[in-house]
Amino acid sequence: MENQAVDTLALGGSVNYDMTIWGLFFEADIVVQLVLLLLVAASFWTWAIIFEKVIRMRRLKVYAERFEEAFWSGGSLDDLYDDIDREPQDPMSSVFVSAMREWHRSSERGGVAGDHSKVSLQQRIERVMQITLGREMERLERHMIFLASVGSAAPFVGLFGTVWGIMNAFTSIAASENTSLAVVAPGIAEALFATALGLVAAIPAVIGFNKLSEDLGRYAGRLDAFAGEFGAILSRQLDER
Repeated sequence: MENQAVDTLALGGSVNYDMTIWGLFFEADIVVQLVLLLLVAASFWTWAIIFEKVIRMRRLKVYAERFEEAFWSGGSLDDLYDDIDREPQDPMSSVFVSAMREWHRSSERGGVAGDHSKVSLQQRIERVMQITLGREMERLERHMIFLASVGSAAPFVGLFGTVWGIMNAFTSIAASENTSLAVVAPGIAEALFATALGLVAAIPAVIGFNKLSEDLGRYAGRLDAFAGEFGAILSRQLDER
């Protein structure tokens, strides 16, 4: 009886696990630890991208409102072009500068003569604006694919860590021939920690991707509308010539 009691006390001490987050991490299998580190890194990078994009979109909104106010104020477009030619602060200014630059190049070559030349110049200006618009939107959409990838893949990465951890837990249970809750719970907790961390990384990525995609789409529509309106203004000036 005394030997049995000693064995029981020894077994009770052997299953005294640290159930904190750090304890679950350090007592996990190396594969599960790598999965957890990967998910933590993905989560930090996801939040960094979201904060950077949100701040940048707010700044671009302010710049766009400021530029549109100057553009529609009735002042000279040439003066506005001279002010922002060297340092366009936002995509809308870049679209405007690219169109005005093409317009000035045509004027420096001797102006426009004939309907065919007018159509050709208008097509070049519209093409230059669309190229600039596409290039600027490509810069704004950088790292968006990462958010989409984290949102779709992180739960499965966490699930992989969970499956691997449960396999190790059941292997340990079979080796110890003890199915008490004190033996089973720590291994299951380590495994489920990977799934929880996968969801922690995936949920902000999905929400951030959807919100930023909507904001980028709205901003792209605003740029496209400005390019169309500015193209119409230049077309009228060509007709007046």
